[in-house]
Amino acid sequence: MTAQRKRDSLVWGIILIAVGIVFLLERLGIDLWDKAWRFWPVILIVWGASKLIAGLKDRSGPPAAPPKTPDRPE
Repeated sequence: MTAQRKRDSLVWGIILIAVGIVFLLERLGIDLWDKAWRFWPVILIVWGASKLIAGLKDRSGPPAAPPKTPDRPE
């Protein structure tokens, strides 16, 4: 599994947990949707910033080594 897939799985796991917590709080009578709805653009900002940081890390990282091939006599 590549690092990108692991990170994507982690992000989706956190998102599902957060949504579950919001629904649980709603069932307990704590109205969180009004507050969350007011700040929904923050989700887009954080998502965009994480993509930007990941892109910058990929560009500044060491160059990828060519894949190794077994030595075969030709």
